[in-house]
Amino acid sequence: MSDAEATTTLREVRGPSALGGGRQRFLDLLWLVSVTEFKQAYFGTVLGYLWSLMRPLMLFGVLLFVFTRVFRIGSEQVEHYPVMLLLGIVLFNFFQESTTNAATSVVAQESIVRKTQFPRLVIPLATVLTGAFNLGLDFVIVFAFIFAFGVDPTWTWLLLPVAFLSLFVLTAAVSAALSVLYVRFRDVSIIWLVVAQMLFYGTPILYPVTAFEDETIERLLMVNPLAVIFEQVRIWILAEPQAPTPAEAAGGAVGLLPATAIFLGACAFAVWIFRREAPRIAEDL
Repeated sequence: MSDAEATTTLREVRGPSALGGGRQRFLDLLWLVSVTEFKQAYFGTVLGYLWSLMRPLMLFGVLLFVFTRVFRIGSEQVEHYPVMLLLGIVLFNFFQESTTNAATSVVAQESIVRKTQFPRLVIPLATVLTGAFNLGLDFVIVFAFIFAFGVDPTWTWLLLPVAFLSLFVLTAAVSAALSVLYVRFRDVSIIWLVVAQMLFYGTPILYPVTAFEDETIERLLMVNPLAVIFEQVRIWILAEPQAPTPAEAAGGAVGLLPATAIFLGACAFAVWIFRREAPRIAEDL
């Protein structure tokens, strides 16, 4: 046998892909990991799930006092301002906590990623799904506030799953992208904390979209996909006739195109970057 024939050709062995192992296995793992994380989050605590409510409710109390008693913005300009504020805080809390926790989730599971063959996308999506469990429980409190402030149910409440699904998809896309980028660039987590804080103040949570006299500012706010989703939730829940729809605030349906482009662009980028990086995550770790 010649030396050429004896030479062994080495080929690249790729790691598990984002959705490796089949759809059913992926969904089973996603559900199992999400439920486990949700249970572990409150295991052994005295108050259990109530701990997750304390942060948004405390923030809600402080901001409600500041904007209704000190600046008197909410109490004078917006009907049902406490409900609008609580809605915004709870929704943004889901987005911020899910994306922030997901950013470091893959690295936090380094030992499992190195030793186990499973679809990598399960890790960040499980974090988002766990956040969705918390969001669902949070809305029990939100609806209690809604009824306490005299808001009557309307048929538009049936449309809320559309807004929640849009928020979940956007959160999942950002989470997936952050988690895989953090594997290579550890500055991502710090940068995202700053960006998330900017998004909080740049989204109509503390103030209504009509708080500004300049219509240009309203249209700029509607470039943010979160602003569009949050404003639509407010319209569907509170049914305030004086509140503009996202399309009206954006200056027409065409004004929503930038937010739509950002939403779709974030989803496309997340799919592309995770599919590219997933097979070599273990190697990069």
